[in-house]
Amino acid sequence: MRSPVLTAAPNGVALAYREFAPSAAAARSVPVLLVHGMGGDGRTWTRFAGALVKADRRVITVDLRGHGRSGRAASYRFGEFAADVAGLCAHLGVEAVDLVGHSLGGHVGSLVAQQNPGLVRRLVLEETPLPLREGDPVPEVPAHRPTPAELWHAATSMALNPRAVTAFDRSMTPSVVAQFHTPNPVWWQHLPSLAAPTLLLRGVRRGSMVDPQLLTAAVEALPSASVREIGCGHSIHRDRARDFAAAVVPFLTDRSVA
Repeated sequence: MRSPVLTAAPNGVALAYREFAPSAAAARSVPVLLVHGMGGDGRTWTRFAGALVKADRRVITVDLRGHGRSGRAASYRFGEFAADVAGLCAHLGVEAVDLVGHSLGGHVGSLVAQQNPGLVRRLVLEETPLPLREGDPVPEVPAHRPTPAELWHAATSMALNPRAVTAFDRSMTPSVVAQFHTPNPVWWQHLPSLAAPTLLLRGVRRGSMVDPQLLTAAVEALPSASVREIGCGHSIHRDRARDFAAAVVPFLTDRSVA
């Protein structure tokens, strides 16, 4: 599945993105916007984007600032990532999206939904570390030895897309980690106003970055939320692609949650 890499700079940083539209009807429909995690890029979604195209959905993938073919930046604040994504939607003339985000991309997606009412129609948060509340301890992510399947999927992804590794601006890592380790009461205050039906995906094996207690609190605060737990670690869409598609594609195409 091929599509040219396009660029836009809605906030002064060049963002690379690709679009896929399997039909004229799909091109006019609400697109699915796929947002990768830290250290990846839009090509991590190639297999899942194919599943969406088969379901006749228009798909947009984006490389966040400092990743893939996008430009590097002087700052990597969560709000800046979110402004980039919302700005890309405005650049494309997109008034509503179904947004799927992995890890950092999931948190960015939640901010886009909170800060731009009506823009995000449905929201999928895959293995997204949830912000801390005041007084919460920093969750510990136990070290684990990858399974042979996880090693195979990681090695295959690297071989198919080495740019994700070589182009990543590693200077952002301390900033992103520090932001995740800093309580964010504003995010929690805005959660009840997030109207978009939300699907939260959590891996249940070692390596998951979703704290179960924070997940329970988030689901209780969200007006319309559901949870799916899948037997893998942090990268569900990569390591359990079929299970990921089986959970997400019906959610994105269910008219009852539109």
